Formats: sequence, structure tokens, C-alpha cells
Amino acid sequence: MTIPDHIWKLGESRQAARSEKNYARADEIRDELLSLGWEIIDVSGQFELRPKVRYSEIQSISALKPLFAGSRISICLIVTGFPKDAANSIASIRKFSSAPILTLVFGAVDELENVIDDQTVVIRVLEDCGWGAAANAALQKISSPFVVIMDPSTTLEGDAIAPILEVLEIGEFSAVGWRGGLVNVEDEWRSVDDRGAGEVDVLFSYFLAVNRESAVEVGGFNSRAVYYRNADIEFSLRLRQTGGRLLQMDLPLTQGRHHGYHDVDPEYRDVQSKKNYDRILERFRGKNAILSERR
Repeated sequence: MTIPDHIWKLGESRQAARSEKNYARADEIRDELLSLGWEIIDVSGQFELRPKVRYSEIQSISALKPLFAGSRISICLIVTGFPKDAANSIASIRKFSSAPILTLVFGAVDELENVIDDQTVVIRVLEDCGWGAAANAALQKISSPFVVIMDPSTTLEGDAIAPILEVLEIGEFSAVGWRGGLVNVEDEWRSVDDRGAGEVDVLFSYFLAVNRESAVEVGGFNSRAVYYRNADIEFSLRLRQTGGRLLQMDLPLTQGRHHGYHDVDPEYRDVQSKKNYDRILERFRGKNAILSERR
């Protein structure tokens, strides 16, 4: 590892300050190194310099700590590969919003260290727990009253946060999103039809904003959903079953290549998607009274 000359010289200056027992100056230099992305470690009268780890690691999702107290709305991305997409997504959010962002990473953190700031928390989770459990942990530990679950393939082209926050704070809707639709009752609930903006039965987690209290009250997402696909449909219907209303909006968003669908093992994708949808059919099919008005 190559250490830049100016960083090494700061390390030598700190060692000299310590030798002179000028500990206040030594602490100032240590803090300066940290601000430049380097940690200094004292070793047997010498020192070592290491790049500062800017993200946190936890063994399991159960170790996630409370976050974002005092914020009205926050954003959660669940990253299970393709961290560059997540970095692009975060950069797009930062152009239009100061909302805090929690990024839960299962796998490599490459590309993401460069987007960390005071409002962007990146946590690498060492043990996989599945998409549903990760989303539930975010809903339970984020303290803001409203939370956006967002896919890393989605990017902002304008401010999509302010309009959904305005709607959610009115209190008529439990969830607001960008893509969704109405359950097709004619084919016995086997598909969802996109009817555009308006009240819907289902919202998808490309960009899904929820009243956190309402989401937790219905049990969040199914913790057995290790894969995202169709898990958001089941969650939407849980909200509808308890009287929650869902709104699809036209928002300044775009979606790139959806790696979570196109670039995972097809057998895994199809098996897990079917498991999720089978649970939907078993629990909800035929309960047309919970659906929104047809349009």
C-alpha cells in the first residue's frame, strides 16, 4: 500500500509532538489525519498508517442500532451486489434531497465508501438474512416516521422525496410509491396491472415510501422472503387488509438495469419468486373486499 508523502509527514509530525509531550498538538494531527481518511496507530515507539474504514460492519442484521432520530423521512437501500449501482443511486439522491440514507450491504462495499457523508450510513452485514428480514430491521431501527425502501437500480432525476413526504404527512395513505397497480381479479390474482397514478392495491419496492408505524403494525415484510420479488406485493396487501390505502404517483425517477432480476441465477429467482407469490395466493386470493376501487 502506497502512503502519500504528505500523509506520512503528518504521521512523523505527530510522533515528534508525542516525543515532546505536546499531546494537544498530537491529537490535532490525529484528527487531521482522520479527516483525510487515515488512521494512525502507535506501535512500539513508532507508528502505522492505515486507510480509515468509513463504513461499519455488523455480524448479523439483529445488531443494527437505532438511526436517524429527529428526521421526518429517511431512505433505505438493500444492496446484494452491484455496489456501483447503489453508489449512483445515492449520488442522485444527494442532488435533490438531504434525507438521511441507510445502505445495508450484503457483499462487497466497493464504490460505496466514496459516497459516505454525515447523512449517508453504510453498514456491511456479514451474515445474509434475506431481503424481508433486512427491510424489517430497517423499519424497526430507523426512527423517522416515514421510510423509503428503494432499489439500488432506481435513480432520482428530480426531487421525489418532498412530494411523497407531503402526501404521507396528510395521513390518508399508509404508503406511496412510483410503480404499482391493481390486482387482476379476472385471472384469479395471478398478475398486477399498472393503471398509472392513483390509488392502488400494490406498490413495488423500486421506490416505496411508508408510514413506518403502519408498516410495523402489520408485521412488515414477510421474513421468509429471502428474495425481494413479490415480497412487496404481499406487504402491500397486508396494509390493504388492515385498512391502509396506497397511492401510486408520477415521480421524477428512472430505473437502470435491474440486476436483482436480470443478473441473478434464474433458477433461484424463479423458485424464490414462486414461493413468495404462493404465499400471497394462499393468504389473500379471493378477498376482493380489501382491494381498492377498480379503474
